[in-house]
Formats: sequence, structure tokens, C-alpha cells
Amino acid sequence: MVSKISKLFNQAAITRRKSLRVNGQTAKASLSFHFTASAVPSLCFLRPLMASSSPDLLFGLRNNFHIGAYQAAINNSDVPNLSTDEAIERDSLVYRSYIALGSYQLVIDEVDSSAPTALQAVKLLAIYLSGNKESAISSLRDWLSDAAIGNNLVLRLVAGIIYMHEQDYNEALKHTNAGGTMELLALNVQIYIKMHRSDYAEKQLKLMQQIDEDHTLTQLANAWFNLAVGGSKIQEAYLIYQDFSEKYQMTGMVLNGKAVCCMHMGRFDEAETLLLEALNKDAKDAETLANLVVCSLHVGKSASRYLSQLKLSHPDHLLIKRVSSAEDSFDRAVQAIA
Repeated sequence: MVSKISKLFNQAAITRRKSLRVNGQTAKASLSFHFTASAVPSLCFLRPLMASSSPDLLFGLRNNFHIGAYQAAINNSDVPNLSTDEAIERDSLVYRSYIALGSYQLVIDEVDSSAPTALQAVKLLAIYLSGNKESAISSLRDWLSDAAIGNNLVLRLVAGIIYMHEQDYNEALKHTNAGGTMELLALNVQIYIKMHRSDYAEKQLKLMQQIDEDHTLTQLANAWFNLAVGGSKIQEAYLIYQDFSEKYQMTGMVLNGKAVCCMHMGRFDEAETLLLEALNKDAKDAETLANLVVCSLHVGKSASRYLSQLKLSHPDHLLIKRVSSAEDSFDRAVQAIA
């Protein structure tokens, strides 16, 4: 079975790019590469877009979260002298970090019915990602229709993330397109990229650049956009991730971002080194395993172990679904000529 899958992926690897026509627009899409700064659940709660002369007490915590340093965000969350709103944001960041680390049940258990709406929304995301999708989506719809809480920024963000997981991009945009925070704008960039609408993604990116060109989320969104556009923009994306690796803690997110850029530029040996370093940091990270499957095939190595790990730990991953679909097509073809 693994041999059959490898043959299918090797065939797919022969043509690394194909053209897609979506809504009248041709966009390039890579069949093989998965850029993971798309760690969609990693987008976090952030203060509304407004000028503030007060010091940003949560800058370090928030920045750790953005670059994927989730344990560091948790470890450094004891920030004194926070206002009520800042404390809610801090707690949101901490619980989102636990979710990113896969500790869904911890969040579900700790956030009770008396918690603020923002934390209830984060709990809803944990419920969804833990596998109880129908219940989470049902509650999400009820909350979004409630005039008292439906416009809560974190609830809108969670709605965008959940509906993007469901690949219902139009529904996601209903709740995110109005913006209001940097992470909502960044999520819009991701959604439009998934819809192969780089023109709209660029508009959202420009809004972010007008607000704060140096913001970590702006830089990440710029890297995602450059990867989606391809060509000479790949090098620009690589330089963004390289800058992150020099300024901040090296994380699996940054390593995966650099690795995907390397693969797009044909530097598969370098990509493999980066991905193995990311694997050492988290042996169960879905995007690291998915990217290693692809990279291994390009360097002529067996991808079976990484594929098995991915299937075991993340059976709903897009790559696993594609493999399953390819297997079914292969079996039907064999039966047709048998």
C-alpha cells in the first residue's frame, strides 16, 4: 500500500505546479507544498485597531504566540498590572497556546460558563478541534445570531477559523471581512489565498501594511502572499522567515516557512534539514510531517514513515484525504483493466 502511495506521489511530483482557473482568474497552485505559517488555529486575539499611548504589556506574549512559540507564551503569561480587557486577552492567548499544543481538554475543562465571551469562543474552538464539530458549529451559529455577543471580535475570529476548516470560505468571510483587528485581516489574507484570489488577499495585506508594516502578523501575511504568488516572490518570503529566525526564537512555524520556500526554489536538501529540525521540536506537528512527505519524495527517500505518522496523529489532514482519494482512483483504475 505504501509503495502504491509513493508511486502516486512521485507521479504528482513530476509536475510541481499547475494552473487553476478560479472565478475567471488564473492562479498558480502547488500540489505538493504546504505552507504552514497557515497554522490557521494559531491566529490569536489582539487588541482592536485603535491608537494607544499606553505601553503594550502583552507585546512579548502576543509575539511569541504569532511566531509559534506557544510554550514560551504560556511560560511568560504572568504579566502584572493588567486591565480587565488585557487580562482577558492574556487568558485568550494562553488558552489559544494550549489549543495549538493540542491540549484541547484543558481548555474545555478550565473555561466555565461564567467566563467572558472571548474565552467562551476560544473554548468553542477547542471543542471543535477536539472532534465534536457538529456541537461546536451549532453553538457557534446560535452565538453569532445573538445580538448581545454576535459582534465580539474573538467570536468572529473563531467563526472564521472554524468555517475555514470546514472549507466554507464564503461563510468565513461573512464574519471576518469587516476586519477590526490585525488577526482578522491576517485571517482574511489566508482565506483569500485558499480561494485562489490573490488579488483580494493583496488588498487585505495592503490594509495591514498601512496600519503597521512592521507588525509580526503583517510580515507573516506578506510571506503567505508571496508564497501564493510564487516566482521571484518566493525569495522575498524566504527572507521574511530568515529575519524571524534571526530576531526571535526558532520555532516549528518559522522552520516550516523557510522549508517551504526552499522547496519552491528547488533546494530540497536544505528544506529537509529545516524540517528535521522542526520535527525534533514537535514529532507530531501535522505540517512538518506533511512537508516531510513531500520533501522526501523529491530527494528520493521513502516517505512512508512520515505518511504513517501523519495518518495516525492527524487522520483528517488534507494530505491524508488526497492520499485516500488517490488510492481510491488507483484501485478503480486497476479494477477497470483487471
